[in-house]
Amino acid sequence: MKRSRFTEEQIIGILREQEAGGKTADVCRRHGVSEATFYKWKAKYGGLEVSEARRLKALEAENARLKKLLAEAMLDNAMLKDVAGKKMVTPAAVRQAVAHLRDVHGVSERRACSVLDADRSSVRYRSRRPDDGEIRTRLRELSRQRRRFGYRRLHLLLAREGLVMNQKKLRRLYAEEKLQVRRRGGRKRALGTRAPMTIPQGPNQRWSLDFVADTFADGRRFRILAVVDDFTRECLALVADTSLSGIRVARELDGLIIGRGKPLMMVSDNGTELTSMAILRWSQDRRVEWHYIAPGKPMQNGFVESFNGRLRDECMNETLFISLPHAKAVLAAWRDDYNHVRPHSGLHGATPAEAAARAATQKGPGHAPALLAITAHIGHQHHPGLYL
Repeated sequence: MKRSRFTEEQIIGILREQEAGGKTADVCRRHGVSEATFYKWKAKYGGLEVSEARRLKALEAENARLKKLLAEAMLDNAMLKDVAGKKMVTPAAVRQAVAHLRDVHGVSERRACSVLDADRSSVRYRSRRPDDGEIRTRLRELSRQRRRFGYRRLHLLLAREGLVMNQKKLRRLYAEEKLQVRRRGGRKRALGTRAPMTIPQGPNQRWSLDFVADTFADGRRFRILAVVDDFTRECLALVADTSLSGIRVARELDGLIIGRGKPLMMVSDNGTELTSMAILRWSQDRRVEWHYIAPGKPMQNGFVESFNGRLRDECMNETLFISLPHAKAVLAAWRDDYNHVRPHSGLHGATPAEAAARAATQKGPGHAPALLAITAHIGHQHHPGLYL
């Protein structure tokens, strides 16, 4: 609003000259104002004293200031509502929100940063990091092939291909590409006292067995017998069938022994197939010690339980099995990949096959190391009359 060159005292003085009998045209000509301005003054200040005119002007200024503050507050409220549904955790998200407010509401960068309580230096910052396009592309390709792999395993796979980088940088690229693996929920388990489990010191010292169940596309159920070497973490067998009896389990173990050698100990739960007379007779005939974990304590057989989790997460939950031959083919391919390609965190990024080869080199052929004493926490059960 343009400021008037006349004060309140001068305006009231001009009005009083006209009220004293002077002609309006003469008064306006003498003071250099138009008649329209004179009558506007008269409508506003007519009948007022100087003090009252000053007070009226102060009230008008205060009213204009309050209106401006109200308009600004309403605009701030509208801007906050506009970005209320956006997550602004990272600096990049804050920059996007500031740009959105500037485009939609036409405010300055300073005003938008003030509303969002953002630091202008962070908003104006532009990264000078390289794009890393090749690494990002390869990372996306690997994540599509290995949908259940996290950034640590992908880091190992990239290192094998010659793309070596700091793990923190890979984690940043992994997060920027939004490749995080959604953790699948599991059932709640009762907490109890935990005791460390003795780890074998060589291959073929201890094998672990367990069953995993799944269904075909038509709803029929089938089971998978998993056999794991606890030292090398190798998956020795994945046997799928609609029914797996104790006799079938003993036959599959005989096949493994022919190709690999006899283990010193077997660990399993108390399932009916694994406590059957066929298995007890097999254990006696082969001179293989068989330990059963305590009922309701699956972590006493933690190696194969961990393997079952990876099998279900990376293979079974990702595949719709059509038939038994299809299931056998998929499981065979996944087992080969697990043993020879997939990095294992428990082996410091090596594959189970590499761990087995390293153990064979260190021990030498024909050497069978003794199994360390197993603590009582495994809960083994002896069967008198069946062990010689």
